[in-house]
Amino acid sequence: MILFKTYSAAVYGVDAKTITVEVNAGGIVVAGKSNYFLVGLPDNAVKEGHQRIEAAIKNIGFQFPRVKLVINLAPADLRKEGSAYDLPIALAILAATKQIQGDLLDRYMILGELSLDGGLRPIKGALPIAIQARKEEYKGIIIPEQNAREAAIVNQLEVIGINNLSEAVEFINGTKKISPTSFDTREEFAYHQNQFSKDFSDVKGQQNIKRSLEIAAAGGHNVILIGPPGAGKTMLAQRMPSILPPLSLYEALETTKIHSVAGVLPGRSGLVSVRPFRAPHHTISDVALVGGGSHPSPGEISLAHNGVLFLDELPEFKRTVLEVLRQPMEERKVTISRAKVSLDYPASFMLIASMNPCPCGFYNHPEKECVCGPGVVKKYLSRISGPLLDRIDIHVEVTPVSSTELMETPKSSEDSSMIRERVIKAREKQEIRFKKWEGLHSNSMMSAKMVDEICQINPAGINLLKTAMQKLQLSARAYDRILKVSRTIADLDSSEDIKIEHLAEAIHFRSLDREGWAG
Repeated sequence: MILFKTYSAAVYGVDAKTITVEVNAGGIVVAGKSNYFLVGLPDNAVKEGHQRIEAAIKNIGFQFPRVKLVINLAPADLRKEGSAYDLPIALAILAATKQIQGDLLDRYMILGELSLDGGLRPIKGALPIAIQARKEEYKGIIIPEQNAREAAIVNQLEVIGINNLSEAVEFINGTKKISPTSFDTREEFAYHQNQFSKDFSDVKGQQNIKRSLEIAAAGGHNVILIGPPGAGKTMLAQRMPSILPPLSLYEALETTKIHSVAGVLPGRSGLVSVRPFRAPHHTISDVALVGGGSHPSPGEISLAHNGVLFLDELPEFKRTVLEVLRQPMEERKVTISRAKVSLDYPASFMLIASMNPCPCGFYNHPEKECVCGPGVVKKYLSRISGPLLDRIDIHVEVTPVSSTELMETPKSSEDSSMIRERVIKAREKQEIRFKKWEGLHSNSMMSAKMVDEICQINPAGINLLKTAMQKLQLSARAYDRILKVSRTIADLDSSEDIKIEHLAEAIHFRSLDREGWAG
């Protein structure tokens, strides 16, 4: 009997763990019974690999052994999922039966799903697997060619991209040289990080809305846009990534890992260089939003990590879906717990929500009359719970652009790059302010205690805020939010102190806290 080993990996959360594929060939063959035994907690996709592996080996001209084969995926107490073990198992079988040389196999981590003709299909999680391979000091990684650029982000690691099982065999036997895939991470990152298809200069009018989104971007504040259909809420939200600060290289790698694990990286893509913008439909389930499932994977809020999560028509989302957002918005991560494993997915995103003010959409419209009955507006707004609204700093009423403004010849308006420069300067001030607090980067992340310490206002400001709370009947939850937003406005104004005009503008952004707003 011959025992042979190859090495692969499994993805858990956004990290990978090394899996040893052990193949024992030989022993007594029992007629009429299967001679192929796969152990080590494989799921159905792994078990069904037997048929793919046998067909692929035969179709490239090798013999599938008629001896007893015992394949163990170690460690045996971790569940193995997916079809990426096809290639390491196939190569281990060929090496164990001495059909190929096995000298190089222990130097590489190997993954790939086999087609029946021996071709290779792409896998999920190539980037975290490559990171694990370098950590474990493997010489390189052998993966499908479609995943090679993604894995090549990791330096000091040979990434051998192959198209089929024949190429893998020729590479292992030394009869074919395959050049490692090269990828200049910094050059690629610098080239793509300022490329946007949508720009704020495309938006006519709506200067007050642009201003509110600039403030939101500068402080990392969550925003809700309330206005009638066709007012431009979605158009404005889609342009938000173009004014956010560029991703750092660390953030780009972190974001790419999540997209890699979820299998949503664009074809032949390497690094995610711009902040993600995710806009799930309102029919989404709570599992699809936050992640999880029988085979846990990242949800939309993790795919929006370091970027924007846009929820259009917020009241139309199921109540249970909206409520599961609350904890991730505070903790900036999602924990998925199962009987034998607990996984953490990062979820530090900026929420932009939009909604019509009422079912018909024309409450408070300057020209059209609302046809909703008494109490309907308040009932519609009540679909969004108070605790969720409590986590949204800026409420903006969006009014429709007049036909005159739409038909005017476009004037020279600010483009996204000009707004972005001011946002970056404000964020730099916040980085300096919060340098003694680990993991704190923007004003929106301040705790109540920090608000008291950092957002101090003079007696005139205190009087203004007290008067606003009384006259506008603002709720108590508005107090901290107003101070956080006013601190951001002061940062945009390059002011060390929060002035009265900063407070006044922040108070203006608490529409939904006003008693009587909804009738």
